[in-house]
Amino acid sequence: MTAARDLHTVLGAGPAGTALAAELIRRGHQVRLVDRSGDGDTPAGVQRFAADVSTTEGARAALDGAAVAYHCVNVGYHLQVEVMPRIQRAVLTAAEAAGARLVVLDTLYPYGETHGAVMTEDTPWNATSRKGRMRAELDAGYLAAHEEGRLRVVLGRSADFVGPGVLNSTLGGAVFPAALTGGEVPALGDIDLPHSYTYIGDVAAGLATLGENPDGDGRVWHLPTAPALTTRRILDLVAERVGRPLDLTVVAEPRPFGPFDEVFMAEYAEMFYQHTEAQIVDSSAIEKAYGLVPNPMPATIDATLAWYGELLAAR
Repeated sequence: MTAARDLHTVLGAGPAGTALAAELIRRGHQVRLVDRSGDGDTPAGVQRFAADVSTTEGARAALDGAAVAYHCVNVGYHLQVEVMPRIQRAVLTAAEAAGARLVVLDTLYPYGETHGAVMTEDTPWNATSRKGRMRAELDAGYLAAHEEGRLRVVLGRSADFVGPGVLNSTLGGAVFPAALTGGEVPALGDIDLPHSYTYIGDVAAGLATLGENPDGDGRVWHLPTAPALTTRRILDLVAERVGRPLDLTVVAEPRPFGPFDEVFMAEYAEMFYQHTEAQIVDSSAIEKAYGLVPNPMPATIDATLAWYGELLAAR
């Protein structure tokens, strides 16, 4: 990749896309960050761009001149099955036209229920949920496009996000503000099971590393993820840092509670198995291949509490 062709374009300005854009700037790349609005908080040095990448025209405009494209776009739970395939078609077409490599941020959904088995990149794709089957079909399409020689593609799978800027996660905006203010903290499912969470900074570092290393193309990688702890242990770490026990409410089955409203929980019900069986991600492959080390969970909790504390103070 030459300096004249070093535009890294990040599609999606949510927590992952924004963290990735900042990481790419730190690594010395020219970075364009794309979403529908083209405004909002932007890391220093990043160019903002407005485009609807669910359309071929919007995706082509967004990826014009890009050497590497990062697909970090997500949509509301109730829209995913309908909209995500449309985004895939547009992004594949646009990346191919631009001659860009494509790095896709992915989820664990294609694996489906694993009955607590450790998830590696060799775990079978046995999804039975609508959203899991949809994600598996998309991933098969991405890998097929690579195999067919249309363009170079690589997928980076993450567990549930946690960290600064992460609001819409089971370890996000429902947990940390309540922990800091003494409010009611919801915890989903069996909190005594191990559950992997991926630090948003490790999502960014993993995707950026895949973007810089074409030798990893044509396959799925697990993004760097700290060793799984039980959700109860993670919440204990939070309690230790805020200096008081949490007012914990265990949501043992999919029902509306607090920020998890009826619309969200109705769509999330089919994925609730993630909280009733252990979710353990092994990311040793990417760690060994590229020398990445995931952020330890205690440090992740420290950074997340600090960010939420600043957010609450600003309000």
